[in-house]
Amino acid sequence: MVSSVELRQERRSLVEQMRSLVSRAEAEKRGLDGLETEQWEKLDAASNALDSRIERLERVERDSYADIPEARAASREIASAPPRVDDELRDIAFGKYLRNGMQALLPEERNILASGYQAFPETRALSVGTDSAGGYTVSKIFDTTVQTSMLAYGGMMNVATRIPTATGGQLLIPTSDDTGNVGAILAENTQVSEQDVSFGQTTIDTYTYSSKLIRVSFQLLQDAFFPLETWLAERLGERLGRIMNTHFTTGDGSSKPYGIVTGASLGKTGAAGQTTTIIYNDLVDLEHSIDPSYRVGSAFMMSDAALKTLKKLVDGQSRPLWQPGLTVGEPSTILGYPYYINQDVAVPAASAKSLLFGRLEKYYWRDVQGIQVMRLSERYSDYLQVGFMAFARAGGRLIDAGTDPVKYYQHPAS
Repeated sequence: MVSSVELRQERRSLVEQMRSLVSRAEAEKRGLDGLETEQWEKLDAASNALDSRIERLERVERDSYADIPEARAASREIASAPPRVDDELRDIAFGKYLRNGMQALLPEERNILASGYQAFPETRALSVGTDSAGGYTVSKIFDTTVQTSMLAYGGMMNVATRIPTATGGQLLIPTSDDTGNVGAILAENTQVSEQDVSFGQTTIDTYTYSSKLIRVSFQLLQDAFFPLETWLAERLGERLGRIMNTHFTTGDGSSKPYGIVTGASLGKTGAAGQTTTIIYNDLVDLEHSIDPSYRVGSAFMMSDAALKTLKKLVDGQSRPLWQPGLTVGEPSTILGYPYYINQDVAVPAASAKSLLFGRLEKYYWRDVQGIQVMRLSERYSDYLQVGFMAFARAGGRLIDAGTDPVKYYQHPAS
């Protein structure tokens, strides 16, 4: 007569074949094909049939065993000691319980789990929150990005005219102002008078900007859970962008570029008492301080604090000066002109130049071969460190041929 142990071994063989089919398909990153599915279902049906045979046979074996006097004495001794169950069978039963619940277990599997629990009089619930109760088995999850602190900068690169150059030599920009010359009526048989044109020249020098150096250990480069080198390159580029935007806005030309505020001319000084505010009439005066030939294509530039002030202004008929763009691609406007936010423009304050207006693209920004990122692999090798830095050669200047394409609004001193 076949014993229940032999039947269990046979069922274990069937289960292993089923696992092999699934594992092979998973390794090849696919599902079971038609033939494999048919084979798996046949193995599963055979395994389920063995389950029923094992259950009936074990019931008979228990009853027969209990009729033998020696067996009854042995049963009393076994009952007084913790029952022993094959570890592999317990693991299989416990795995099924965790995945599918108690309702998925066969009667003998429930008995196996019950005997396993009886072997440990003190039982505790498994939990993620307690390390020793299961928390150690749960992997910690990290976001694959670093939440980086942000602070608005920029504005100049959005409006300036970029001139890329291959070398960093002084760039010469020819200019000409012929606006003071006019034609004349020519009398009959009279010689035409002469009037030469004059030329000027604006120079744009380059300055070498550095992001400053960042040193990183080999261990961190190897162990970081996100692309550290790419992230560092972005931070280095932002450092360069911040300092360049500051200089392109307010630079005084002393060992640095001339900024657009420095190159602009006065368009309007605010009325007395407007040290931190701007009134509608002064804004209109600033608009009309620009020659009409420049007003087409003009725009405002200001800090976010100044924009907040302007958003509250209304004209003489209580209509807001600020109008939001209503369609895709349509910019919001002030007095019908688009605007740009540049946090390096001064905020409204006494004597501050808080607002620019005009043809902002007349500011020329030159760069030499873009931003270069360097990886210093050898310099700090005795520290097991790698250095990262970025640099850029750039310069800028407002190109004014003589008729003031950009003007600023200045608050009164008091």
